[in-house]
Amino acid sequence: MAPGVELMLLPTDRRLTADEIGRIDLAVFTADLWTEGRGPAFFKSVLGAPNLQWLHMFAAGTDDPVFRRVLAKGSRLTHSAGASATPIAHTVIMQTIALCRGTHTLAKAQHERRWAERDVADVEGRTMGIIGLGSIGSEVARLARHFGIRVIGLRRTPSGDEPCEAWPTERLHELLPLVDDLVLTAPLTDETRDMIGATELALLPQGAHVINVGRGQLIDEPALVAALQSGHLGGAALDVFVVEPLPADSPLWDLPNVIVTPHSAGGTPLAARRAADVFTTNLGHFVRGEPLINEVH
Repeated sequence: MAPGVELMLLPTDRRLTADEIGRIDLAVFTADLWTEGRGPAFFKSVLGAPNLQWLHMFAAGTDDPVFRRVLAKGSRLTHSAGASATPIAHTVIMQTIALCRGTHTLAKAQHERRWAERDVADVEGRTMGIIGLGSIGSEVARLARHFGIRVIGLRRTPSGDEPCEAWPTERLHELLPLVDDLVLTAPLTDETRDMIGATELALLPQGAHVINVGRGQLIDEPALVAALQSGHLGGAALDVFVVEPLPADSPLWDLPNVIVTPHSAGGTPLAARRAADVFTTNLGHFVRGEPLINEVH
């Protein structure tokens, strides 16, 4: 896409020199930098680059304050939204079935060599509420319907072309008493932060499930723990948390009706390839002076 661009890899054994940082025009944050914990070094270099014109993120989430600082520098910002929608949606369906079948408790029983017969719930006939009908929420809705699940999605302004029944977010409290499985896929904004608190959890039916693959800050974690401990909620599958990695002293680790995964719902090889394809396509647009895909303003 841009054969004349000089490639500069973030070193593993040293910091970039001032001369190297000064030569940075474009930057891309790839999944390996996230998993290897090299994000702070990357962003320190990016924020210190006086000539940075454009930063691309492999993931869709750009709610961290660091991205406001990038935009404040006058740099452009894009992301690979949609690249992980399919594997994240697969994870949501997997966790929905797992919570209904009690697979996490059965796995514990297997580890203990204990024959643990138990009642299980049907997935077919359940009602799923999805908060956020972007690329991830829409794919969850499409798949869920194949399992005989009724789906109602919330989004700020329904357009009419959603793959399920869609309501405006103002109807959240009307939706909650209807759903067996509440799925959070919304981005983190001022409007969505802590949108699910003790009041909202109490509106869910007894035994309902909560599945969060959006952002940990969408839900009041202490209120969620209380609802799980009291038995009001039947279970939760959580891939995102307010603090990541999840602290060792979090009660979520030990609750028998909770499935904890390490923010890994979308981390598959195909998703990484699609994210890279978005960047390389955008790189071609950038060097040709064309509009960028998924630009954040």
